[in-house]
Amino acid sequence: MSKSLYIAEKPSVAQQFAEALKIKGRRQDGYIESDTAVVTWCVGHLVTMSYPEAYDTKYKRWSFQTLPFLPKEFKYEVIGNVAKQFEIVKGLLNRPDVDTIYVCTDSGREGEYIYRLVAQLADVKDKKQKRVWIDSQTEEEILRGIREAKDEAEYDNLSASAYLRAKEDYLMGINFSRALTLKYGPALSNYLGTRFTVLSVGRVMTCVLGMVVRREREIRNFVKTPFYRVIGNFESPGKDGAPVPFDAEWKAVEGSRYFGTPHLYKDNGFKDREHAEELIAMLREEPPMEAVVVSKEKKKETKNPPLLYNLAELQNDCSKMFKISPDETLKVVQELYEKKMVTYPRTDARVLSTAVSKEIYKNIGGLKNYGPMAEFAQEILDGGSFKGIAKTRYVNDKQITDHYAIVPTGQGAGSARNLPPLSEKVYQVICRRFLSIFYPAAVYQKYSLELERMKEHFFASFKVLAEPGYLKVADVNLAKKTGVEETFEEGQSGKAGDDAQNQENTGEAEVQSPKVDRTVLLQMLADLKKNDILTLVDLNIKEGETSPPKRYTSGSIILAMENAGQLIEDEELRAQIKGSGIGTSATRAEILKKLFNIKYLSLNKKTQVITPALLGEMVFDVVENSIHQLLNPDLTASWEKGLTYVSEGSITSDEYMEKLERFVAGRTVNVIRMNNQYDMRRFFDSAAAHYKRQESNKKEN
Repeated sequence: MSKSLYIAEKPSVAQQFAEALKIKGRRQDGYIESDTAVVTWCVGHLVTMSYPEAYDTKYKRWSFQTLPFLPKEFKYEVIGNVAKQFEIVKGLLNRPDVDTIYVCTDSGREGEYIYRLVAQLADVKDKKQKRVWIDSQTEEEILRGIREAKDEAEYDNLSASAYLRAKEDYLMGINFSRALTLKYGPALSNYLGTRFTVLSVGRVMTCVLGMVVRREREIRNFVKTPFYRVIGNFESPGKDGAPVPFDAEWKAVEGSRYFGTPHLYKDNGFKDREHAEELIAMLREEPPMEAVVVSKEKKKETKNPPLLYNLAELQNDCSKMFKISPDETLKVVQELYEKKMVTYPRTDARVLSTAVSKEIYKNIGGLKNYGPMAEFAQEILDGGSFKGIAKTRYVNDKQITDHYAIVPTGQGAGSARNLPPLSEKVYQVICRRFLSIFYPAAVYQKYSLELERMKEHFFASFKVLAEPGYLKVADVNLAKKTGVEETFEEGQSGKAGDDAQNQENTGEAEVQSPKVDRTVLLQMLADLKKNDILTLVDLNIKEGETSPPKRYTSGSIILAMENAGQLIEDEELRAQIKGSGIGTSATRAEILKKLFNIKYLSLNKKTQVITPALLGEMVFDVVENSIHQLLNPDLTASWEKGLTYVSEGSITSDEYMEKLERFVAGRTVNVIRMNNQYDMRRFFDSAAAHYKRQESNKKEN
């Protein structure tokens, strides 16, 4: 009797498939078998690319004479510590009674690569192979994936791109790391006083290193600019006659004595304090101290729920809220996925598919069993807002490649309280973002005032939440809470802050008026009319200074990697690689982790702020003066786009490999011919000065 073989990526996933298929068979050593089916598993990767010495022993010794290393046929080998499981899987794949193989590794490029390598070394022939592609590990989704499994050959292009990605990283890593180590390693060792220094570079990791080092150097070279703002303290009579205080900020508009003068910092401050004092003195000259209302504007502002989470957005928010690394976030959400509680985590999409939107009520309904979300889920189901979701921006098939956004499945919600505290917080963050899209926009009431005194103008704006809309479910301010409970803070955006990595403090922050009862303030603003006379109680100077760019955090660097196109100046290339970024959702956290492990970057675990280490800066300078393209996101992202073209079938693997080999060979030979290693010392000295200063400060403290 013939049997079907199901091969998963991990033992825990294999168990889910066995349960879904109702396989009651006894668990053997490395597989589960019944009368009709066998379920087995990999343990992550079972096969890897061989080191150069496997091709020829001459490659074991690093030498310029053996570079560039560009094998015509690549070799692969079983990873030593999982050899036993590989032999088990190999035997099952080739068993005579197995006629159909269901490939159930993770539904993505890396999962496809894991299976293809195993099948390649196991020499699988004359078997029907079908690909199971699922978005969650619920029983319903597993059975659907098996029922709709396509022929494995339909994923040949995806497999080709996976092989090429590995070859690309391998060739760049082997050739560039060896060439740079041979050329510059002695100079680094001599400077650092170490015996031997290996330079580790790669397509993605070196680009990320470049982003962090450049940001650090921008901060060091930043020159603060002081500025002085003039704030007026005003009073307007309230309904009961009691004065209602508020603040307004002076700006130099046309008609002002300072308009267009070189004394200004932008239009709302002065470069020197004396001119701010001069303005205040002038405004105090003519009693009574009053100002007239020139204009009052009232308008509504709506704020729509944000798009759903992809992995990068979730990693960024968790870094901000819970001060955890992207690697930790991925680990937590992967566990939630394996518990069937959320959909596939390694996704770049932030929308749902049309097919999923038709049955989204099931996901919502399951959350009625999860206390903190129960009321919201019931409200959505009662109101029927989920019925029109397919016509909104939250559903878009064109924005989905492999998987849709991360959302709760609705299953397992009842046991969410038994999760570890951090896991429940991450789960609730995902739930809140998901349920938000079924609520209306938040509505704010905005008032803008313009006041005039002696041809000088003051401006004030007020923003009050009128209708909370989605904000009542979107509160993700959980980091400071001991437990997880439904709460609502007025004005909470539902997104943990904006990415302010490149924002400069220019003095344009909203003026904070004295605290007044909201009802009283709203009533005063509603009653205020053009030409009303207000009392100017006092004038003050508020001193500020421009701020340097902010350092990357473990979360914001992930977003920066995803949106690498924004860092590219060339408009045509930026458009070409839009949506590609640096690395993939599956690899970014691991790349960052490696940079910390090899001491190129440092991570403050309390704040999740990333800074370069001295060795990282030295490697940056070496690469900048040898293979500078590795530091640029345009090159890195364009390679990633090339892989996308292969997976789509737009270009062939041979075309890609030809370009790759030409690039690797050219840059490697260029390094060999260079003679600038002794010039590096001045760059090393420049970087080291900042670290010596840090050590000195530590000793003093």
